[in-house]
Amino acid sequence: MSEQPIKVMVVDDHPMWRDAVARDLAEAGFAVVATAGDGEQAVRRALAAGPDVLVLDLNLPAKPGVQVCKELVGANPALRVLVLSASGEHADVLEAVKSGATGYLLKSASTGELLDAVRRTAAGDPVFTPGLAGLVLGEYRRLASEPPPAAGADEPNAPRLTERETEVLRLVAKGLSYKQIAERLVISHRTVQNHVQNTLGKLQLHNRVELVRYAIERGLDDA
Repeated sequence: MSEQPIKVMVVDDHPMWRDAVARDLAEAGFAVVATAGDGEQAVRRALAAGPDVLVLDLNLPAKPGVQVCKELVGANPALRVLVLSASGEHADVLEAVKSGATGYLLKSASTGELLDAVRRTAAGDPVFTPGLAGLVLGEYRRLASEPPPAAGADEPNAPRLTERETEVLRLVAKGLSYKQIAERLVISHRTVQNHVQNTLGKLQLHNRVELVRYAIERGLDDA
């Protein structure tokens, strides 16, 4: 039995660019389940179509891309968002990652690089245009060095994670993809996802970015 194709949605306000990306993805074997040209439309259609990966431009009419990302990842933490933007500005990259994006690729990337990035994003890998990954990790660490919010998980009734959930969290903090974690712990990719979802729920966090911050704050990335 063959694997189901990865379901992808393309969001960009330039019709020619949007259609070209969707066509390249379809020709490469991805299932393009929807496209959208503005932020409001993107949220509506993504909730209806249920893509695995959202290829998202940041500069959108009606609702900015970071808000689209925040809303959709909040509604479905399993959604992977690959930002495809003309901007390599550090502020744009960090804002996208904080809103829940899994990766960030510049529009100057080749078609091959885009296809590879979508595949890796679907597998849970953080994918960044060269030079941006270090910036993002540095920001994780800067955030982690800030004082945690007063009403956080340090309260006496802080949720308790199982040994395996803590183990998975530690590997997420080290930057491993879900696939790499599954191989290291000799469990299925789906089991890793389940542990992450359970951990997000227990800690009342919304996405992988917040999870990494939580783990780094507690020194789990050095453990």
